Amino acid sequence: MPMARYQPPGGRGAAPRGTLPARQLPPPDPALRQRALAAFVLGVLSLLGLALGLGNLRRGVAVAVLTLLFGLTAIWLGARANRQARRSGTARPRGATGGVVLGSFGVAFSALWLLILAVFWPQLSAYYNCMSGANTVAAQQVCHTQFTNSVGSELSVLQTGH
Repeated sequence: MPMARYQPPGGRGAAPRGTLPARQLPPPDPALRQRALAAFVLGVLSLLGLALGLGNLRRGVAVAVLTLLFGLTAIWLGARANRQARRSGTARPRGATGGVVLGSFGVAFSALWLLILAVFWPQLSAYYNCMSGANTVAAQQVCHTQFTNSVGSELSVLQTGH
């Protein structure tokens, strides 16, 4: 004979005693759902584009700027969809909050990558040029050592200010 499961008084998922049951909000308008979906897709694209576009240094700059714009647009669309749903008294559209979160990550990573490019452009450019001509593991190690030394000297200059 199977054992009975414990259910709280009032049935499954009932509100605790002394509280009012949650009011079910009407679904959001189709335009808000589309805006939320667009925010989510742009948030995903901001992260995916950044992950896929960093292999080439020259292309990386354009990709970082584009993913920064995608992330900012995702944040704007998602926040606007949430705000309009709250004003109209409907449920939050699916994907709006996700779009804001993913867009925020995309903006943060894009801005960080652009900052790194601005500070270390000469070192990164020399490293990519060196690696494109390196045919052996030893040559690649030389490129890596040169890059590490040049970045280390740049960091010491940035720390001391001289």
